Amino acid sequence: MEQIALAIVGCGGMGHRHLEGLAELHRAGLSPFRLVGVCDPVADNAGSLAATAERHFGRRPATVAGLEELVSLGVEAVDVTTSTVGHHTVVAGALEQGWHVMVEKPLGVSVAACRAIRQCADRSGLVVSVAENYRRDPMNRLARALIDAGAIGAPRFFLHNSFGGGDVMFITVWRHRKEQGGLLVDAGVHDTDMMEYLCGPVTEVYAQARLHEPERANPAAAAGGGAVNPAGVYGRWQRHMPERFAVDAEDAVYATLRFANGAAGQYVSDHAARGLRQWRRALYGSAGAVELPPDRLGHPFMLDRDGERHGGSDLLAWVPEYRLDEVTARLFGGELLASYEWEFPAVDRKLIAVEYAELGRAVAGGAPVEVDVEQGMRAVAVSYAMLESAACGKPVTVEDVMSGAVRAYQEPIDNAAGLRGV
Repeated sequence: MEQIALAIVGCGGMGHRHLEGLAELHRAGLSPFRLVGVCDPVADNAGSLAATAERHFGRRPATVAGLEELVSLGVEAVDVTTSTVGHHTVVAGALEQGWHVMVEKPLGVSVAACRAIRQCADRSGLVVSVAENYRRDPMNRLARALIDAGAIGAPRFFLHNSFGGGDVMFITVWRHRKEQGGLLVDAGVHDTDMMEYLCGPVTEVYAQARLHEPERANPAAAAGGGAVNPAGVYGRWQRHMPERFAVDAEDAVYATLRFANGAAGQYVSDHAARGLRQWRRALYGSAGAVELPPDRLGHPFMLDRDGERHGGSDLLAWVPEYRLDEVTARLFGGELLASYEWEFPAVDRKLIAVEYAELGRAVAGGAPVEVDVEQGMRAVAVSYAMLESAACGKPVTVEDVMSGAVRAYQEPIDNAAGLRGV
């Protein structure tokens, strides 16, 4: 089968991570893509990505500064890994050219940005996939299979609490800027997608939000400081960011949730907590509970049914029909996994490889993608519903945030992004 001509648009840290995922798929002999171009207005970024691609694939893709320069390369699909504030314009431009799209999460910088993408996607009839990787973790796949099999009964209560971070920069300066979506959306959409993956649609939230740390530190810019560097790719940029900088996006949210199936939930995401660090995700049901490990670490987890605890490979007996998909099984070393042992950079690129494989199937054969525009938009809407609720001091429905009926918190973000009235 002829390979799909692909370009990566956005050659910063996330673009480099995605390239490693594409290389992982290539090494496994599973890649349907031929990387023909990389696109970034910053020539050094594009050049770095092209050089890395040449080492992986034995050929150097073209480097260009703008989408229009990709036309002559015969591009059929693009992977959008720009900063979030540009997603809606880049995705729209790609769809107008007739290119299929995979776009990093969050789908858009606001719900209005997601609506703009949805309008373009609906008109185009092309594939648009949101690169949401947490749900693709084999441990989360197993958890979902257990829930679907009735191992905990009917869901009653979803819990997700995380504390840590202090005043340290979270990867980049822009993640602490409200007009660029802010930390609680950029990181939070992983959590909100997992809520809905495991427990179904969220319908209503009531939340408080805080900006605890109005100034953040960047250790990589300090003399002798180390980078906060997931996947090992961000340090080269962090060294050139300010050593300290002002913050205007909230860094903590405390919320109660209502799910469509009647379950309740509690969500705390405090990226400014000092002292005791904590991470916990659990789902309680009418017959038991499952407590999950942190994403992308491969730790075994536990099913508890009235004090009877089942863990590790014993969990597989509860789901006799369960198997990982072929690509995930090949990359992680088996179709029945109750744990795995890989370092984070390897896990990161394997999960991105799974996303690429799905995009390839969708482009080649019309298969649906798992995280489509609607689900990607929902993850953004649930995250913003918390911030909208905190701003107005009362519960808000996800439906009202999705429709734009509630958007006061997002209004300055929309205005800055040219989304007034969308």
